[in-house]
Amino acid sequence: MEIDFVANMGSRRYYIQSAFQIPDQEKERQEKESLNNVDDSFKKIVLVRDVVKISRDEKGIVTMSIYDFLMDKDSLGKC
Repeated sequence: MEIDFVANMGSRRYYIQSAFQIPDQEKERQEKESLNNVDDSFKKIVLVRDVVKISRDEKGIVTMSIYDFLMDKDSLGKC
């Protein structure tokens, strides 16, 4: 259980998990498991290669496309 990236910007922190795709609920659970084990209120993001609508689950974890993340300079503000 590991988190792929941790980014710090001043007092902000982002936990980022990357996945090629999330074809089913088991893969989604697997990708989010390490993020669910982090006990703080910083933003947690799962990036996928597929084009997906930005969504937030009941625990606050955001799933978005890598394209939105890289091409939209305000993508972290949408999380």
